[in-house]
Amino acid sequence: MSDSPETAILISNEGAVRVLTLNRPAALNAFTAAMLAQTRAALAEAAEDATVKAVLITGAGRAFSAGQDLGDPLVKPDTSPDAAPKDIGHLLDGYYIPLALQLRAMPVPTIAAVNGVAAGAGANFALGCDLVIAGEGASFIQAFSKIGLIPDCGGTWLLPRLVGRAKALQLALLGDKLKAAEAASIGLIARAVPDAELMSEAMAMAQKLAAMPSRALAETRRLIDQAMDQDYEDALRMEAMMQSQLGFAHDYSEGVRAFMEKRSPQFKDR
Repeated sequence: MSDSPETAILISNEGAVRVLTLNRPAALNAFTAAMLAQTRAALAEAAEDATVKAVLITGAGRAFSAGQDLGDPLVKPDTSPDAAPKDIGHLLDGYYIPLALQLRAMPVPTIAAVNGVAAGAGANFALGCDLVIAGEGASFIQAFSKIGLIPDCGGTWLLPRLVGRAKALQLALLGDKLKAAEAASIGLIARAVPDAELMSEAMAMAQKLAAMPSRALAETRRLIDQAMDQDYEDALRMEAMMQSQLGFAHDYSEGVRAFMEKRSPQFKDR
């Protein structure tokens, strides 16, 4: 894929890691409808490629993503006197909801490497990844309340599950900037690292995950998400059902053999 101005997502590979770079640096990688469509296409391509075992997402330039580009025609209010209000719910139905669901259903682990600001939908897109690592100069902002909106791209679901109701409300209602170190300390993200080490640390994390059994990792994510709305016994029985399925798969046999033979396993299930 070329680096032309129309290319809002850059795609590269580091071994079994697919790297997706949000690429509108002049606009702090703010999302447009076209960029959201390209992001979905890039994720779909990674999901279908059996050689991809992890996906690493970051931003070009000095930001991860400033969220929705308010100049996009789908959301920019028409200020003419007789103009009808714009239904921005169409943007969510057509773009953000499919993107958030697609990200959460990826057959391989996803890692967000947050450089600079992650605001609004940009923050919640990052938080929708399985693991989030951020440079110390990065920040997370639930900016929605400042323009009369509510957290979207999964924000109302993600925030209370990550940090609890009280902190979720603080972040969502006040819309204050949260620095990476504090985000890590409250459990919003996995780690904060020096800015200069962000990509090397994120790639090391992605490479580690890429060497692990992809299907088991994806099912772990699914069952943890599902268990948040289940009682204890239902979660136990779901564990038993999935453990039974995974026990018949290649990766379990390979993992046990490799352990017994004191060698590195070669996992292949997805």
